[in-house]
Amino acid sequence: MPARVLVLGGQRSGKSRYAEQLVRASGLSPVYLATAAAGDGEMRERITAHRARRVEGWRTVEEPLDLAGALARETGEGFHVLVDCLTLWLTNVMGAERSVDEQTGRLLDVLARVTGPVVLVSNEVGSGIVPDNALARRFADALGTLNQRVAAAVDRVVLVAAGLPLVLKSEQPGSEVTI
Repeated sequence: MPARVLVLGGQRSGKSRYAEQLVRASGLSPVYLATAAAGDGEMRERITAHRARRVEGWRTVEEPLDLAGALARETGEGFHVLVDCLTLWLTNVMGAERSVDEQTGRLLDVLARVTGPVVLVSNEVGSGIVPDNALARRFADALGTLNQRVAAAVDRVVLVAAGLPLVLKSEQPGSEVTI
Protein backbone atom coordinates (compact mmCIF):
# COMPACT_ATOMS: atom_id res chain seq x y z
CA MET A 1 0.00 0.00 0.00
CA PRO A 2 1.49 3.35 -1.02
CA ALA A 3 2.02 5.82 1.82
CA ARG A 4 0.15 8.72 0.22
CA VAL A 5 -2.78 8.30 -2.16
CA LEU A 6 -5.02 10.86 -3.89
CA VAL A 7 -8.45 9.59 -4.93
CA LEU A 8 -10.22 11.81 -7.47
CA GLY A 9 -13.70 11.57 -8.94
CA GLY A 10 -16.87 13.39 -9.74
CA GLN A 11 -19.79 13.89 -7.43
CA ARG A 12 -21.30 10.51 -6.41
CA SER A 13 -18.59 8.67 -8.34
CA GLY A 14 -17.77 6.31 -5.47
CA LYS A 15 -14.48 8.01 -4.58
CA SER A 16 -15.13 8.22 -0.82
CA ARG A 17 -16.31 4.62 -0.63
CA TYR A 18 -13.20 3.49 -2.53
CA ALA A 19 -10.94 5.56 -0.24
CA GLU A 20 -12.61 4.07 2.83
CA GLN A 21 -11.98 0.57 1.46
CA LEU A 22 -8.28 1.39 0.99
CA VAL A 23 -7.98 2.53 4.59
CA ARG A 24 -9.90 -0.46 6.00
CA ALA A 25 -7.81 -2.91 3.96
CA SER A 26 -4.60 -1.60 5.55
CA GLY A 27 -5.47 -3.15 8.91
CA LEU A 28 -4.32 0.02 10.69
CA SER A 29 -6.47 2.13 13.01
CA PRO A 30 -8.61 4.30 10.70
CA VAL A 31 -8.87 8.05 11.26
CA TYR A 32 -11.46 10.00 9.26
CA LEU A 33 -10.33 13.61 8.92
CA ALA A 34 -13.55 15.35 7.86
CA THR A 35 -13.43 18.81 6.31
CA ALA A 36 -17.18 19.33 5.75
CA ALA A 37 -19.11 21.97 7.62
CA ALA A 38 -22.83 21.25 8.02
CA GLY A 39 -24.01 24.63 6.78
CA ASP A 40 -27.47 23.48 5.71
CA GLY A 41 -29.85 20.53 5.93
CA GLU A 42 -28.68 18.92 2.70
CA MET A 43 -25.04 18.95 3.84
CA ARG A 44 -26.06 17.54 7.24
CA GLU A 45 -27.75 14.67 5.38
CA ARG A 46 -24.59 14.00 3.36
CA ILE A 47 -22.46 13.98 6.51
CA THR A 48 -24.91 11.62 8.23
CA ALA A 49 -24.81 9.24 5.24
CA HIS A 50 -20.99 9.21 5.27
CA ARG A 51 -20.95 8.48 9.01
CA ALA A 52 -23.50 5.68 8.67
CA ARG A 53 -21.45 3.99 5.95
CA ARG A 54 -18.36 3.72 8.12
CA VAL A 55 -18.17 0.62 10.23
CA GLU A 56 -17.26 0.69 13.89
CA GLY A 57 -13.69 1.55 14.76
CA TRP A 58 -13.23 4.78 12.82
CA ARG A 59 -12.14 7.81 14.81
CA THR A 60 -13.52 11.01 13.28
CA VAL A 61 -11.70 14.33 13.52
CA GLU A 62 -13.56 17.34 12.16
CA GLU A 63 -11.33 20.12 10.81
CA PRO A 64 -12.80 22.45 8.20
CA LEU A 65 -9.82 24.86 7.97
CA ASP A 66 -6.53 23.79 9.57
CA LEU A 67 -6.08 20.64 7.50
CA ALA A 68 -2.27 20.80 7.65
CA GLY A 69 -2.30 21.03 11.44
CA ALA A 70 -4.81 18.21 11.84
CA LEU A 71 -2.91 15.98 9.41
CA ALA A 72 0.34 16.59 11.31
CA ARG A 73 -1.37 15.67 14.59
CA GLU A 74 -3.27 12.62 13.37
CA THR A 75 -0.73 10.73 11.27
CA GLY A 76 1.65 8.31 12.86
CA GLU A 77 2.60 4.69 13.27
CA GLY A 78 -0.40 2.40 13.51
CA PHE A 79 -2.86 4.91 12.04
CA HIS A 80 -4.22 5.33 8.51
CA VAL A 81 -5.73 8.76 7.87
CA LEU A 82 -8.47 9.47 5.33
CA VAL A 83 -8.94 13.14 4.39
CA ASP A 84 -12.43 13.66 2.99
CA CYS A 85 -12.31 15.95 1.21
CA LEU A 86 -9.98 18.53 -0.31
CA THR A 87 -12.88 20.05 -2.27
CA LEU A 88 -14.80 21.06 0.84
CA TRP A 89 -11.60 22.14 2.57
CA LEU A 90 -10.83 24.48 -0.34
CA THR A 91 -14.40 25.82 -0.16
CA ASN A 92 -13.86 26.58 3.54
CA VAL A 93 -10.46 28.21 2.92
CA MET A 94 -11.87 30.45 0.19
CA GLY A 95 -14.96 31.27 2.27
CA ALA A 96 -12.73 32.30 5.18
CA GLU A 97 -10.76 34.48 2.74
CA ARG A 98 -7.49 32.74 3.59
CA SER A 99 -4.68 32.48 1.09
CA VAL A 100 -5.21 29.32 -0.98
CA ASP A 101 -1.52 29.28 -1.98
CA GLU A 102 -0.37 29.59 1.63
CA GLN A 103 -2.76 26.92 2.93
CA THR A 104 -1.88 24.58 0.05
CA GLY A 105 1.82 25.10 0.77
CA ARG A 106 1.26 24.18 4.43
CA LEU A 107 -0.62 21.05 3.38
CA LEU A 108 2.11 19.98 0.95
CA ASP A 109 4.81 20.57 3.60
CA VAL A 110 2.98 18.27 6.01
CA LEU A 111 2.34 15.65 3.31
CA ALA A 112 6.09 15.51 2.65
CA ARG A 113 6.70 14.73 6.35
CA VAL A 114 3.83 12.44 7.36
CA THR A 115 4.91 9.33 9.24
CA GLY A 116 1.86 7.21 8.43
CA PRO A 117 -0.27 6.44 5.39
CA VAL A 118 -2.76 9.03 4.14
CA VAL A 119 -5.57 8.82 1.59
CA LEU A 120 -6.88 12.17 0.34
CA VAL A 121 -10.18 12.52 -1.54
CA SER A 122 -10.97 15.33 -3.97
CA ASN A 123 -13.46 16.12 -6.69
CA GLU A 124 -12.47 16.36 -10.32
CA VAL A 125 -14.49 19.36 -11.46
CA GLY A 126 -12.58 20.32 -14.58
CA SER A 127 -14.31 17.91 -16.93
CA GLY A 128 -17.58 19.77 -17.21
CA ILE A 129 -18.63 23.05 -18.72
CA VAL A 130 -16.88 26.28 -17.80
CA PRO A 131 -18.92 27.87 -14.98
CA ASP A 132 -20.90 30.98 -15.87
CA ASN A 133 -19.75 33.16 -12.97
CA ALA A 134 -16.40 34.43 -11.77
CA LEU A 135 -16.50 32.85 -8.29
CA ALA A 136 -17.28 29.38 -9.67
CA ARG A 137 -14.52 29.73 -12.30
CA ARG A 138 -12.06 30.85 -9.62
CA PHE A 139 -13.01 27.85 -7.46
CA ALA A 140 -12.70 25.36 -10.36
CA ASP A 141 -9.31 26.81 -11.28
CA ALA A 142 -8.10 26.70 -7.66
CA LEU A 143 -9.28 23.10 -7.20
CA GLY A 144 -7.63 22.02 -10.45
CA THR A 145 -4.35 23.57 -9.31
CA LEU A 146 -4.69 22.05 -5.81
CA ASN A 147 -5.34 18.60 -7.30
CA GLN A 148 -2.30 18.91 -9.58
CA ARG A 149 -0.03 19.94 -6.72
CA VAL A 150 -1.24 17.17 -4.43
CA ALA A 151 -1.03 14.61 -7.25
CA ALA A 152 2.61 15.55 -7.79
CA ALA A 153 3.32 15.07 -4.07
CA VAL A 154 1.71 11.66 -3.51
CA ASP A 155 2.75 8.13 -4.39
CA ARG A 156 -0.44 7.08 -6.15
CA VAL A 157 -3.37 8.82 -7.85
CA VAL A 158 -6.61 7.00 -8.59
CA LEU A 159 -9.56 8.33 -10.60
CA VAL A 160 -12.92 6.78 -9.69
CA ALA A 161 -15.73 6.89 -12.25
CA ALA A 162 -19.02 4.98 -11.83
CA GLY A 163 -17.49 3.25 -8.81
CA LEU A 164 -14.56 1.91 -10.84
CA PRO A 165 -10.98 2.87 -9.91
CA LEU A 166 -8.44 3.75 -12.60
CA VAL A 167 -4.84 4.19 -11.46
CA LEU A 168 -3.40 7.36 -13.00
CA LYS A 169 -0.09 7.37 -11.14
CA SER A 170 1.79 4.74 -9.21
CA GLU A 171 5.31 4.87 -7.85
CA GLN A 172 5.73 1.17 -8.53
CA PRO A 173 8.17 0.66 -11.44
CA GLY A 174 6.50 -0.33 -14.69
CA SER A 175 3.01 0.51 -13.50
CA GLU A 176 2.47 3.66 -15.54
CA VAL A 177 1.60 3.89 -19.19
CA THR A 178 3.76 6.33 -21.11
CA ILE A 179 2.43 7.95 -24.27
